[in-house]
Amino acid sequence: MQIVQQILFILLSAAAIYLFAKKSRFIYRNIFLGLDEKLNDQPSRRWRNLLLLAFGQKKMFRNPLVGVLHFFVYAGFVIINIEVLEIVLDGVLGTHRLFAAPLGVFYTFLINAFEVLALTVLIACAIFLVRRNIIYIRRFRQNELDGWPRTDANLILITEIVLMTLFLFLNASDTLLQTRGAEHYSQHLTGNFVISQYLQPLLSGISNEGLVAIERTCWWLHIAGIFAFLNYLPYSKHLHILLAFPNAYYARLDPMGKMDNMQSVQNEVLYAMQPELAPADAAPPAKFGAKDVFDLSWKNLLDAYACTECGRCTAACPANQTGKLLSPRKIMMDTRDRLEEVGRNIDANKTFQDDGKNLFSYITIEELRACTTCNACVQECPVSISPLDIIYELRRSLIMEDSNAPQEWNAMFGNVENNFAPWKFSPDERDKWAEELAAQG
Repeated sequence: MQIVQQILFILLSAAAIYLFAKKSRFIYRNIFLGLDEKLNDQPSRRWRNLLLLAFGQKKMFRNPLVGVLHFFVYAGFVIINIEVLEIVLDGVLGTHRLFAAPLGVFYTFLINAFEVLALTVLIACAIFLVRRNIIYIRRFRQNELDGWPRTDANLILITEIVLMTLFLFLNASDTLLQTRGAEHYSQHLTGNFVISQYLQPLLSGISNEGLVAIERTCWWLHIAGIFAFLNYLPYSKHLHILLAFPNAYYARLDPMGKMDNMQSVQNEVLYAMQPELAPADAAPPAKFGAKDVFDLSWKNLLDAYACTECGRCTAACPANQTGKLLSPRKIMMDTRDRLEEVGRNIDANKTFQDDGKNLFSYITIEELRACTTCNACVQECPVSISPLDIIYELRRSLIMEDSNAPQEWNAMFGNVENNFAPWKFSPDERDKWAEELAAQG
């Protein structure tokens, strides 16, 4: 019987690792469909961002209560899963609590710490479920979360509650079997643990055989649930658990509000003013801005996959607050949806086949025009995502490729071109207001 369990466990582990690796390769390939961008300067600042924003969750603590609760969920779930190493080795080797004997008292300390963290995860997840589904918080009620995104968020929270509950009942049934001297369980006496001991009264009336069934069921469901969670991550907004770290490291370090000039446009202006500088083989720019995911940088596409869908960007957006259609969160979700669609197209056809769609099939012109480029969304994002960069590139394509701009914008562009300022005044008349002031004085 034991060897059968070991074989089943090895097969389950291999399948979980294979499926996760397959989806990870798909995402990695998709991200690097984007244009190249160098973001490896100032490594000390980048490591600092990684430590403060990804590990330390610095921006989350602007709301201290939510920050603490989120940190409990994050730290608790990550640290508790250190125990997965023991579970995996027990499953492969057919042992039981492999680390108990060599670690001794320290093992009991670790499990006690894990149980306390498990309880904090349970409480925090329950509070987050209430916040999302009962308390009216506007950023959790917006249209882009209708359907699967809202279900996804709730499903993850419920899954974490179930996994932590299984962990506590696993320990409660195990330690109760130890006290009864049950074979296989009494080999390593750990003593009761700090939280699970209070669950033992619920199990005390059950026979040894029933307790073994409960312990084994909890053990299998716990590890199978972790493997399932691992493979669910790449399909979920909770992929940010993994991608927040590279996203924080590769964040742009320029001051917010600095817009990158297009070198191709600068060259065109330069060559028009000084034709002698133009190379003999100078080719016109292929395109301006972005119409599809291929025209964005790999960092923009990493941003799309790293989005937590928390909505802090949208809650801070002045355009959204005044009732306009723009939602920076939706920009990121739409970019990710289009990127996934492109990836499936490539997988099906070996190379991308034109499907008649692009990013403008997901993101409307009205949304793009509503952006004030204030950088509030960039400032608020806890994992260093910049929806504004994508908006910039899409608007560049609209204006420079399609000549699609509101009449008011076209008038301003004409004034800048002719008068070197947004206003319809000749440069020669620009200082007349000062002359009038002098005359009045």
